[in-house]
Amino acid sequence: MSRTLTIEPVTRIEGHARITLQLGDSGEMQDAKFHLTQFRGFEKFCEGRPYREMPALTARTCGICPVSHLLASNKACDHLLSVSIPPTGEKLRRVMNLAQLVQSHALSFFHLSSPDLLLGWDADPASRNLFGVMRQDPALAKDGIRLRQIGQSIIETLGGKKIHPTWVVPGGVNEPLTQEKRDAMLGLLPEGLEIAKRTYAFFKTLVPRFKDEADHFGNLPTLFLSLVTPQGALEHYDGLLRVKDAQGRILEDMVPPLEYERLIGEAVEDFSYMKFPYYRPQGYPQGIYRVGPLARLNNATTCGTPYADVALAEFHMLQESGPIASSFHYHYARLVEIIYALEMMQRLLKDPTILDPRVRARARSNREEGIGVAEAPRGTLIHHYRIDDDGLITWVNLIIATGHNNLAMNQAIRQVADAYVDGNALQEGMLNRVEAVIRCFDPCLSCASHAFGQMPLRIELRDPDGGLLDLLSRD
Repeated sequence: MSRTLTIEPVTRIEGHARITLQLGDSGEMQDAKFHLTQFRGFEKFCEGRPYREMPALTARTCGICPVSHLLASNKACDHLLSVSIPPTGEKLRRVMNLAQLVQSHALSFFHLSSPDLLLGWDADPASRNLFGVMRQDPALAKDGIRLRQIGQSIIETLGGKKIHPTWVVPGGVNEPLTQEKRDAMLGLLPEGLEIAKRTYAFFKTLVPRFKDEADHFGNLPTLFLSLVTPQGALEHYDGLLRVKDAQGRILEDMVPPLEYERLIGEAVEDFSYMKFPYYRPQGYPQGIYRVGPLARLNNATTCGTPYADVALAEFHMLQESGPIASSFHYHYARLVEIIYALEMMQRLLKDPTILDPRVRARARSNREEGIGVAEAPRGTLIHHYRIDDDGLITWVNLIIATGHNNLAMNQAIRQVADAYVDGNALQEGMLNRVEAVIRCFDPCLSCASHAFGQMPLRIELRDPDGGLLDLLSRD
């Protein structure tokens, strides 16, 4: 008989999800789906609020990446105001964004993924966690905690608190940087860079051990989308959109973010509360693409900082030609980006103009529509608002980094399940590999819950022995 295997909850990710694997009569894999099971409705309950509240409101979408929403939202508000923020205000925003990148990537690599990489996919689940990492390699565990602390400390120094800072405001930032704060942040960066280099060197020794996983963990011929600088370099705060195909051909280049709707469409499926973005010229679902650190490094010609450029060159050696296709190498890309972020923060904070007191442009709303795009740790983040004559929000669309990867995540779990899951001789390590490919993408599911759809609802009433007494369902 055909069977459905359910992995619920998917562990070591942010948010709530399950995976279903459909097996045929002989135990062969027939289908696999990734279900986001929570609905939050941020886009709707923002309607009617003053647009200046949007940065603080949307930052509450998530406690892991609030800075990313804060920046994208404020960029949309800058557009509503029709202002160019002062150069120093932009540099300070960049520093906070890079600090967010460091702390979030550190969380993903050290806390969520390293148990599998260090202890193995088949290790006892009781020890395959951060505590197991602490026992196996205390120095690595301490490095992860310290690196994340450094990123969060910089966010706190700039914004007043580690989580949900409100220092970034429409038009810039709300106060200039003092020399004391600048020196405090600069004092943290050498240690952070040493940790990042040490971890990167260690991870390179692990990569050959995981060739089979690299071959099967979301090794997909997709497109890649990200921001790049006008010169094609790595970019996280501002830039132009680039789309590259699986052979390395650039399909779209130097596209202003305000034109994102020409590139991106959004579909809804009945099995998830996450939308399914796709590359509009190729249609749905053929227009599958990926975002995030893997896409950014595939699209960038250079990082622009010394050690990160060396690491980028080594990253491209993972594959003989074309963009790096395996989603397993998201881990590698995160470590390269951490190095870049720490080097770039040093450069920005040493800039003599960083202490300039002119950090904010002030204006009233001068447009009815505003779009803000930035690179969150997990990928391209889009905030799009419309307002009325009183400055009240009438419509919101949020395209979340994790959402962009939705089609790819669904294909990735099918690929992993085909390679590793034997429906006739199930083992826990097989199913952990299916979960692990989702961890490669580092999804932020609280952020990504945006589809209305008609996801089936099933309510079961069971007796103490598990027998089904009654069933209410909406299909």
